[in-house]
Amino acid sequence: MTMPTGTAYACDQNIKTAVKICQAQLKTSSPDLILAFVGGKHDPAAALGALQETFPGVALTGGSSAGAISTAGFGYTGFEIGLIAFQGADMTPQVVTTSDLLRGETQAGEDLGRLVRDRAADGSVVLLLFDNVASSSPLQLHPASQLMAGFQKGLGDRLLHVIGGGLLTDINLSDSWMIVNGCICKHAMAALIFPSNIKASTVILHGCRPVSSFFEITRIEGAEVLELNDEPALTVVERMLGLELGTTSGQQLSLVATLGQKQGDPFAPYDENNYVNRLILQANPASGSITLFEPDFAVGTRVQIMSRDNLLMLESVERGVADLGNRIAGETCLLALYIDCAGRASVMSGAATEEADLVLRSLVPAFPFMGFYSGVEIAPFAGNYSRPLDWTGVLSVFQRVG
Repeated sequence: MTMPTGTAYACDQNIKTAVKICQAQLKTSSPDLILAFVGGKHDPAAALGALQETFPGVALTGGSSAGAISTAGFGYTGFEIGLIAFQGADMTPQVVTTSDLLRGETQAGEDLGRLVRDRAADGSVVLLLFDNVASSSPLQLHPASQLMAGFQKGLGDRLLHVIGGGLLTDINLSDSWMIVNGCICKHAMAALIFPSNIKASTVILHGCRPVSSFFEITRIEGAEVLELNDEPALTVVERMLGLELGTTSGQQLSLVATLGQKQGDPFAPYDENNYVNRLILQANPASGSITLFEPDFAVGTRVQIMSRDNLLMLESVERGVADLGNRIAGETCLLALYIDCAGRASVMSGAATEEADLVLRSLVPAFPFMGFYSGVEIAPFAGNYSRPLDWTGVLSVFQRVG
């Protein structure tokens, strides 16, 4: 029986060797599409050339990755490569793309949303991948919140199961790139639209807890939060965390804290699933401000200081994977995809256990599995509306309907 999906993983400094190792692992006889996640220490042009040489005539998409995760191994040295091969019309997704993010993320997202709306049936699964780093010097990201706002507008009344992630070359946000129409591209976004006979069960894995009461954002410019309750935002965050005032770097804060917006009843008991958290990208002691990964908060937004909790992160993995396992029991599962925030890697989080390894040990998939380390994660939140999330893991299992 021909497998409709296959996954492969390798880690080698020679990209041609790595791709050949992956080719030997794939069980699909003649793939129609290969989705590639390529470690950022590999040269982009050499990686594309190796893929095209090894899989002549096969459609390619994907791009850079801060690391790859599979049952055969995982890591984030920069020399990993992970492949997903799709075969057959009843499993292979259509791919539509845009390379216009630099002209405006909201408009580019809306244009892509319209293309997807014209090709996808209600309830279809869509995987979004985008070039996360707009500029490395100075560091500037393509905001996923603006991309998604435009994308949802472009979809109109089309209800889809949208997951996705931002591509990186490494966990330090150095750069990113994508494979679009047989070329290496910047400022790009791709939507993989799965056939209507494919559904996905998705769980969001968290790991933050509130360490403050609610604060109101009283001054903000884009993603830069200047004041909370009319005080310098950095002063408030450092006080809540017990840090020395005025000395914190953005990297230090990003390792320990986020700003969280609680959804629904603000007085409801704590539930990690009710929070949209935003990582802190930079801190400016001179202005007393903090800059978030996303510019989707505004004056009047009520937030809490959230502590990144490694124990809670691991507990969330065990709970979430167990819940997902119950939901997919008895289903025909074709593929698992794990989109994992790069900050959850133990080298960044300081966790004694690699949570990606815990995901694999908890799920024990008997079907193809592939994951990648991302800058931003996208998942359905509060119904059918998908949102960008920070410091989460998004685990989706693709199943055949009927």
